[in-house]
Amino acid sequence: MNLETSEQSHTNAQSSVQESHQTRYTGERAQFFAHEHRYVNDIFADGESPLKHASSIELDSCAFQWKYPLWYCHDVMVRNSTWFEMARAGVWYTHAIRVEDCTIDAPKNFRRCDDVSLHTVDFTNAAETLWQCTNVNLDNVSARGDYLGMNCEHVTAQNFRLVGNYPFDGAKDVHIAHSRLISKDAFWNCENVTVTDSYISGEYLGWNSRNLTFINCTIESLQGLCYIDNLVMKNCRLINTTRAFEYSTVDVEAHGTIDSIVNPTSGVIRADAIGELTLDPNRIDPKATRIVVASNTSARTQQVQ
Repeated sequence: MNLETSEQSHTNAQSSVQESHQTRYTGERAQFFAHEHRYVNDIFADGESPLKHASSIELDSCAFQWKYPLWYCHDVMVRNSTWFEMARAGVWYTHAIRVEDCTIDAPKNFRRCDDVSLHTVDFTNAAETLWQCTNVNLDNVSARGDYLGMNCEHVTAQNFRLVGNYPFDGAKDVHIAHSRLISKDAFWNCENVTVTDSYISGEYLGWNSRNLTFINCTIESLQGLCYIDNLVMKNCRLINTTRAFEYSTVDVEAHGTIDSIVNPTSGVIRADAIGELTLDPNRIDPKATRIVVASNTSARTQQVQ
């Protein structure tokens, strides 16, 4: 193909993309099956499922004001846009969606989606969001709401801020870095979770999970890190953390004091100091866990009869 033919082909490809500007869409399925369309400063007002089954679309500076805007879609790019509160259940059953510099004030967003990338997104009402999604990347995302990330698989998150309980229940293959989670019951029933360089505060962290790893983390948790098969902690701090490690298999390296430990199943725990250590021979084998205390003050050990 000569240069002129190539340039003409590129021009034709560009011209095949339709555009709309400052258009207000109303009514159910207003842009049903849209394809190769660019929406700029458009409003999707009252009317359910305005972009159902859309593909290869781009939305810039748009507003979603009603329910179910992006269902069963494919190849979607959204920038500088807003999901208002009534745009609930906004993105379901969608593949390959990128969302950048957006505010989402609608709950129950992103369900059963694959290939989801969110960059600089604020979820102000993230209740029941990101359920059963796969291949999710969260970059500079903040969220407020309970039950985020349930049953997700293959999740990476960096600079992620969450205020909300029960996140990532049942999730698999999760990697979180440089993040802050204020969350009760985080990472329950999970498998293969790694958290690095992060802060977590919340009761009952990590119960009933398998292969949880925390590296360079600060954790505060009442009765956290229990009922875990293969808990690994490296260079962590456990502040105000009590009744830790019950019925868990552990490989723990903690700086500072662990306030109390109760009945780990097996492994090794290294700490500068331990406030109280409970090893109940009626519940576990005390010899199966090695306790290494760096300070001259030994932990107060109580054998519960």
